[in-house]
Formats: sequence, structure tokens, C-alpha cells
Amino acid sequence: MLPALDGGGVERGTLEIAAALVAAGHRAIVISEGGRLVEELEALGAEHVTLPVGRKSLFTLRYIPIVRRLLRDEGVDILHLRSRLPAWIGYLAWKGMPAATRPRLVTTVHGAYSPGWYSSVMTKGERVIAVSDSIVDYIRKHCPQVDPTRIVRIYRGIDPADYRPAFRPDPAWRERFFHENPQLAGKWVVTLPGRITQIKGQLDLVEIIAGLKERGVPVHALLAGGVHPRRQAYWQDVQARIAERGLEGDITWLGPRSDLRELLSISDVVLSLTRKPESFGRTVTEALALGRPVLGYDYGGVGEQLDRVYPKGRVPPGGVEEAVERLAIWWHDGVPSVSVEVPFTLEAMQRETIALYERLAGPQGGPDGEAVR
Repeated sequence: MLPALDGGGVERGTLEIAAALVAAGHRAIVISEGGRLVEELEALGAEHVTLPVGRKSLFTLRYIPIVRRLLRDEGVDILHLRSRLPAWIGYLAWKGMPAATRPRLVTTVHGAYSPGWYSSVMTKGERVIAVSDSIVDYIRKHCPQVDPTRIVRIYRGIDPADYRPAFRPDPAWRERFFHENPQLAGKWVVTLPGRITQIKGQLDLVEIIAGLKERGVPVHALLAGGVHPRRQAYWQDVQARIAERGLEGDITWLGPRSDLRELLSISDVVLSLTRKPESFGRTVTEALALGRPVLGYDYGGVGEQLDRVYPKGRVPPGGVEEAVERLAIWWHDGVPSVSVEVPFTLEAMQRETIALYERLAGPQGGPDGEAVR
């Protein structure tokens, strides 16, 4: 269960696990409000049930008996909750079923949620998946009531067949992209992927580009990500800052993209500038797997990933000046290559998740709360 299937790391991960379930001969059902990824989900052989379980309204509570009936009628073995509001709907539906016949419950903590009652639902699973070691630490620190034996660390992952250093975009794609973006000719291209939100650090990017221009670096920045209607005011602030710094010709917003892999592959450097620790930076792993250098704030999952694969890319959180200095040196002296193989793979994520499901649902799964090893 999750709010919608419009895009993003949680949504993509849901499709990847659904694909692995179908490939293993299992049945996969996704409950969400729908979105542009539904067609892709169903093409994988999974099923979709459209319920707006992510809408922040008291009316959403009416879906609790509907979800409960679906869990019962479809004989669901595992209920996996991936986002807070849908998780409350799913958890209350699950809690109202007889303990002997209800599904096993799994939750995934995707981020360092604000501690409190609302977020506590993400640790109510019989097994709680943490997507990085930093999230394991977060759960242990902020949710001491959670039995450590219930926490399972499973990294997000990428497919090395799709993301590899030898990957090159199709020549037709390159020709079209650079024809549509002639401003990139002869430029040192840095890319900041991610939705246009305060968290993703677009305002920091503006200051970094301004600093690099002052140092004579022929840089051009790409912003790749959509703008939600509720984020329009912030996007206007970003545009105003770009204009204030005189960078209208140096930063290009590309909007939401289905060709992010190609964009990362033609970037000289990929940035991760989140304003608070991220649990796991999917685009960081994708870029590194493509052999592209990444400069990112050294905390949370991103710091963890960079520490293991590309430690030269770590800068202090919020360290705009440090980022400018590092990037200016890289432009002048050459960017250090990515020499360590990325260990965060899709196959490992799918295998470990399905194995967890099968252990829980199997005859040795044990009663609620019993450790499954």
C-alpha cells in the first residue's frame, strides 16, 4: 500500500518488488490512488486496486473496512506498508482481523520521519525494513520500543545491466537532447536530480553555480524533476533567486524526465544537496553505477553510500562553499574517477525482500512478534 504510482523512489521500488514476486510465481497486488506507473505495473503481471488511501482527509478512514475485506477475500499472505497515511489505513484494517487469519505485516522506513504518533505506524510491522544503516540507527534512537530483532536492513538497489560504466545513450537521443539544449555546448555539466522541493536543495545549487561562475568555471546546471502544485511557491522562489544571481542562462530546468539514466550519463558531476539526511539516495547509486562522479552532503544514506563507493565526493551538510571549492578543483585538475563497484544492486534488494516475505508467510513464520531468522 502506498499513496499513488506517479513516480519516485518508493513507487519505483514497489514496481521492482512486484516484478520479483510475479517472477517467483507469486501474486502481487498494489493498493494506491493510481498514477502514470499503473500501466507499467500491470504489464509486469501485477494487479492494481485503486483506492485513494493517501488523501489527508477524515473521509479516508472509510477505506479501512474496504481494505480489510480485500485482505480477507484475496487471501493476502503479506501486507507491506510503505507510506504513513496509507500505513495507518492498512494497519487499522489488519489490526481488526483475527490474529490467526490475518496477513503477516511488513513496514518499510524509507526516511528519518519526524518522531511522534503519526510516524510510529511505520515501525508497527512484524518486520521493519530499514533502507540503510543510517535508518537502522534512526529507528534504534527514536523508537526504542521496537525490538531490534524485528529490524531488517535491506538497501535499495539498481540493475547493473541498466546502470553500468560502459552505458552510452543512444546516438539519436544525444543528437536530439543537445539540439534541444544548445546552451550546453562547451559547458561543464552538473545535474541535480529530484523533485522541486525545499528538501532537495535547489537553492543551494543556485549558490554553488554562482560561486563556480565567479571562479571562471564554464559550468551549466541541469535541474531534472517535476513541480507538484503545492510546491509552486517554492519553485517561484528558486526562479527568483536564479534571476537575482543573473544565472538565467546557466541553469536549465528540464521538468520530470523518463530518461534520467541518459541525463546522468552525460553529466560531468551529479549532485545530492538534500537539506536533511536522506535514507538512501537512489540517483546517487544510479550515477555512481554509471561511473559518474557524485558530490553530496555527507549525512544519512547518501553519506553512507559515498563513504563506501566515492568518499572524495563527501562535503559537509549545507557546505556550499566547500562544494564550490571542491568542484572548482575537479574542473581544473580533473574529476577523480569512480573506481569502486557499486554494491547496491536490484537483485540483492529483490532477493532479500522476497526471502523475508517467504520466511514470514511460511510454516515457520511463528506467531506475531516471534523472531524469524
